[in-house]
Amino acid sequence: SKDITIYGDGTQTRSFCYVNDLVKGLILLMNSNTTPETLLPINLGNPNELTMIDLASKVIELTKSKSKIVFKELPKDDPTKRCPDITKAKNLLNWKPEISLEQGLIKTMDYFKN
Repeated sequence: SKDITIYGDGTQTRSFCYVNDLVKGLILLMNSNTTPETLLPINLGNPNELTMIDLASKVIELTKSKSKIVFKELPKDDPTKRCPDITKAKNLLNWKPEISLEQGLIKTMDYFKN
């Protein structure tokens, strides 16, 4: 098994949205009767953020991998936090992601197994 590389100490956060949820949001956005001035900009994504160390650990757990986590220097321009505010998408499109990170990882692993 290959090592998992984390840049920095792994405390920086990201959020992940499963592609099916994102596509549903985009379709709702395209079919919306609301004016662009009201809708845009709008964030589509998953507001549940987690640290990179937690993500790597979850991948190792779900895959039952013996991979090790290797740390490398954090790039200077790498943001320490990323988390979308989807309030507008909830209110104007009645949209929010439905697939959890774990469900999405399992679906992704199944895809690559087949």
